[in-house]
Amino acid sequence: MKNMKDKTAHRKRAHQRLRQRVEGTVARPRLSVFKSSRYVYAQVIDDKSGSTLAQASSMEAEVRSGVEAGATSKAAARRVGEVVAERAKSKGITKVVFDRGGYIYHGRVKELAEGARSKGLEF
Repeated sequence: MKNMKDKTAHRKRAHQRLRQRVEGTVARPRLSVFKSSRYVYAQVIDDKSGSTLAQASSMEAEVRSGVEAGATSKAAARRVGEVVAERAKSKGITKVVFDRGGYIYHGRVKELAEGARSKGLEF
């Protein structure tokens, strides 16, 4: 149990360091990633106004319907990236800054980023 607390604290410290450099604006909002043990969440955030412009998660029926049954969580993460990119583009957002949330750019985080890029989001 202690190891899990250390791991979470390490991720939060890494995220704080990252947030000192990464800030979302109206012209280039922030694509923020959060992953739990079961789901992946992504938000496009304008930090100046503190508002969420688009969001998607692997809990949504739209995302789950796009992933075949028994598929990996990496496939679901890629679909989350695609859906959040489609929703952002429908609001006129084409460029974002990527906030990996203190997670290593590997696995589900990488798949989400690649899914968003494949639908035309630039970062």
